[in-house]
Amino acid sequence: MQDVVKDLGFLTLGTRFKRIGELLQAQTQALLAQGELHLPAAHFPLLAALDRLGPLAVSELSEAVGVSQPVVSRSLLGLQAAGLVESEGLPGDRRVRQIRLSQQGQQLVQGAKQQLWPAIEAAVAEACQALQGPLLEQLAALEAALAHKPLPQRAAEARSRSIKPARRRAA
Repeated sequence: MQDVVKDLGFLTLGTRFKRIGELLQAQTQALLAQGELHLPAAHFPLLAALDRLGPLAVSELSEAVGVSQPVVSRSLLGLQAAGLVESEGLPGDRRVRQIRLSQQGQQLVQGAKQQLWPAIEAAVAEACQALQGPLLEQLAALEAALAHKPLPQRAAEARSRSIKPARRRAA
């Protein structure tokens, strides 16, 4: 089947970025499921921002991750229901809610930073490694690389390369 979005080039660049973003999100979600983390992949940038920057108002969190306040607010409902964030009004202005990681959220982020996030980053970097040349060609190469070998497979291969057999001691 002809890929019309790819063929239209710069005319449909936004759609192409969205398609690649959705592919990356879906494959990241598969990696999260393998790690038995049943949380939407889109929630992790919010958790990372709160970990790096500390407690933030919804507007600040929205700015830190570059998505709209309604999207952040909807995501925060899920994170709060999961017990990963806590919210409280500011003493001087009860209309402004300040969001912070709960203890459970801090534990989740620490674990993700040690194992899961490096695996995801390495898998995406490996998919992008061969990219060179004009942007549209790079996008085609990235899409093809992700279709050929999804992020979960790349992460598994990276883990197997990093596991070195124990050396035997001479008797």
